Amino acid sequence: MSDRGYRRPRPLSPLREHLRDTFWFAPTAGFVCVFVLWLAASELDDTIVALFQREGAYDRLADLIAFSQDTKTVVTAISSAMMTFIGVVFSISLVAVQMASGQLTPRVVRIFVRSRISKLTLTVFLATFLVSLLVLSSYESESETDPRRVVSVPLVQSLLILLLVGASLLLFVVYVSATLRLMQVGPVVDRITRDSLRVLGRMPSGPDGEDDPGPETARVLYKGRSGVLRDVNTARLVRAARRQGVVLRLVPRIGDFVVPGTPVLAVHGGAAPPRRRLRSAVSVSTERTLHQDLAFGLRQLVDIALRALSTSVNDPTTAVQCLDRIVSLLAAVARLPLGTVHHRDRGGRVRLVQEGPGWDELVDLAFEEIRWCVAGSPQVTRRLMAGLDDLLRIVPGERGAALLRHRALLVGTVERTVPVAADRAFALRPDRQGIG
Repeated sequence: MSDRGYRRPRPLSPLREHLRDTFWFAPTAGFVCVFVLWLAASELDDTIVALFQREGAYDRLADLIAFSQDTKTVVTAISSAMMTFIGVVFSISLVAVQMASGQLTPRVVRIFVRSRISKLTLTVFLATFLVSLLVLSSYESESETDPRRVVSVPLVQSLLILLLVGASLLLFVVYVSATLRLMQVGPVVDRITRDSLRVLGRMPSGPDGEDDPGPETARVLYKGRSGVLRDVNTARLVRAARRQGVVLRLVPRIGDFVVPGTPVLAVHGGAAPPRRRLRSAVSVSTERTLHQDLAFGLRQLVDIALRALSTSVNDPTTAVQCLDRIVSLLAAVARLPLGTVHHRDRGGRVRLVQEGPGWDELVDLAFEEIRWCVAGSPQVTRRLMAGLDDLLRIVPGERGAALLRHRALLVGTVERTVPVAADRAFALRPDRQGIG
């Protein structure tokens, strides 16, 4: 089975992925939506008052005015208490995030930032506060409550704020439950694994083979701030290469750190496309993401396992949980084409060549550093041995060499560090639970 594959350019949504990594977009969109909703509620209140006044139902209108004055006290209390409530809740959440990043890895903070329930909770809380202020501005003073003149009775607006308060209380319970789950090791590593498996939908597919792009004729240098190559808009690059009649090759890989002046694209078969066609084709950020980076999921799991195996933490059970997910990820990509990806245009011609991690690189990333830290931890060595044996049963024949190499290195590590033969035999006995 070849490690080279082809795929047509997929329409990516870098903007959507970037907005998911921010915490400001959801509250801002919530402010706009709730302001529009308040305007509609205000118009409905004016319509109800005008209807009662046209029909001469001043007694009913007086009752509505009295009801709205009663709800004014509740809305005032909500307005004064909501910001304090928001501050307390999210202060506790920041402490929880700090504890999780200290115990696991700082890269898990991204899980909290991308959490939909966290953003929804913050949005509803702030929207409730905003609506309470807007509703308070709609109340008439007590000296201006004559139903025979044109008045403003925020009846629907008051009901709206009460509904938002109910939603806030419900979301608070859900948010606390979700935050407590994310403080546990199992849900965190499971979340990383699920996000990594979603990347498999963007993995190369198609007929095996290789097209020679020809000699290199030009290079495009990177201009911008230094950072990590986060994702690539392959559709834009394929279109630019097709219009120019060339083949582009992405020089850095996803996850590489790039600096200004270094080559980012190599051109084969002609001149480089104009800069305007390549604008926003590559996205550089301060850290890696899982949008197109399959190896980053393994990197996070390995980081958590290494911290768990450190002498300051000494938590081999967490390392075993990470190995469970590492083995599942490698099993998912065991038969997929990896390595170089050739992106084709609609006519079937290769227009973009992109380097990706191969099978051997993923196996080294998954096991090399962990194997260096397993001395004296039979629970981890037994789980690692069982994982390697399971993968050897799954992978095609040509991919078994990397696994056999790591298995032999693991045996050598245990033989060097464990002096007693019985202990060595125990540490090298495969066990999917470590020691149970």
